[in-house]
Amino acid sequence: MSDMGTTVHDKNSAITRKPWLMRLGIGLFAVGMVAVVVVFLLFAAGYSELPIWLSAFAGIVSPLGLALGLIALVREHRQA
Repeated sequence: MSDMGTTVHDKNSAITRKPWLMRLGIGLFAVGMVAVVVVFLLFAAGYSELPIWLSAFAGIVSPLGLALGLIALVREHRQA
């Protein structure tokens, strides 16, 4: 008879959470992309004088989120 209850746990098969820096980067990038879409939609609707804070938010937050995500990815790769 074989023992069906015995399992081998592999380090790679365990579900791990994303590091907080990666989650922050993904969140900032998503919010920045929403701001970019809002800017494009408002411009397409005929609004030519958009608030400067909206344009700055769209132009700064999405690249910042991308950079944080890439930094987290490099840090995770170096730890492995």
